Amino acid sequence: MTAWLDPTILALGLAVGLGAFVQSSIGFGIAVVSAPVIVVVEPQLMPVSLMVCAIFLPCVQLASGPREVSWRPLGWSLVARLLATPFGVLIVAATSADAIALIVGVLILITVAVSVRAVDVRPTRGSMLAAGAISGVSGTAASIGGPFMALAMQHEPPHRLRSTLAVFFIGGTGVSLVGLALAGQVSTEQLQAGLTWWPFVVAGHLAAGPVRSRLDARVLRRVVLTFCVVASLGVITRTLL
Repeated sequence: MTAWLDPTILALGLAVGLGAFVQSSIGFGIAVVSAPVIVVVEPQLMPVSLMVCAIFLPCVQLASGPREVSWRPLGWSLVARLLATPFGVLIVAATSADAIALIVGVLILITVAVSVRAVDVRPTRGSMLAAGAISGVSGTAASIGGPFMALAMQHEPPHRLRSTLAVFFIGGTGVSLVGLALAGQVSTEQLQAGLTWWPFVVAGHLAAGPVRSRLDARVLRRVVLTFCVVASLGVITRTLL
């Protein structure tokens, strides 16, 4: 049996597909939902395999949906991500798979804490620079960068938020992948796993389309955040023990 048909990799594709469904519904979520599962089952695949999906999904979103982008905030955030990416590359190069798993768990708990607090952030130059810089480090080290951008742009209309985040993910994740490749941190196994999950990404995105307008975004958000808390605590406990 080839690695393309490895049952473990295919099973992880279901988690990636669920993450794609969530991201296509609320703007982010593919890494937040699927990363805890991947780091428990196949930690050596992180973060590159998930980045391969994180750069593919927004391409699908932009090809099949509205493309109304807030270009000025996006520009500031991409500049900051570019400058901060080397720090994320350094973390990946200098730490083990268990350390990456611990980073994922902690970042997801921070994401949940930020998401549930009524913090009124506007997409100013300063907030977008900060969100881009944080995403440059966390998105490169653990493939989780969307929630911080979503927080900074929380007052944008949903379609504009999704489109702007999609362009940010394409540019930012591309920069991170190039940085990791130059540092020798990209393996064939990771790339192959990420490519294997592409059909699951498409399926998750297509499943979100018909139900997006009927979904109660608040209920979905609560379910996702609850899952993330439980999963991240499990990841942290497993890593420490």
